[in-house]
Amino acid sequence: MRCPFCGHEDSQVKDSRPTDDGAAIRRRRQCEACAARFTTFERIQLRDIWVVKSNGERQPFDRDKLARSLEIACRKRPIDPARIEKLTSGIQRQIETNGENEVSAQSIGELVMSALKELDSVAYIRFASVYKDFREAQDFEDFASAVKEAGGE
Repeated sequence: MRCPFCGHEDSQVKDSRPTDDGAAIRRRRQCEACAARFTTFERIQLRDIWVVKSNGERQPFDRDKLARSLEIACRKRPIDPARIEKLTSGIQRQIETNGENEVSAQSIGELVMSALKELDSVAYIRFASVYKDFREAQDFEDFASAVKEAGGE
């Protein structure tokens, strides 16, 4: 593992332990050249997944991008970061276990919408505003009214 501080090729693992949800291994490492310490995470990847965008472009699935989207939607909400991590892992697992090597960006968006709808109505509306490309205040009002009527206050 390359050191993020000095770029040296070798580091020594000082401590390994599973994460709280058991979906990854957390490793504390120390660079053999500069002695700096850093943390890495090792996750299971069942297969290479490609995301097909609406314009037909294909790109590798990026778990970090999914996590960032969830974190942005949940920003300043009373949601434990561990819960967001668990949602991210759950959505990734659903994508990997569907048996396909390609998944549409729309399918990922629907999985995120479904997860956020159960988690927090404000985060759900925030994500929907980007995902559904709200252009006017009326779009927010209509969507928020529909959420409120469905009991997601």
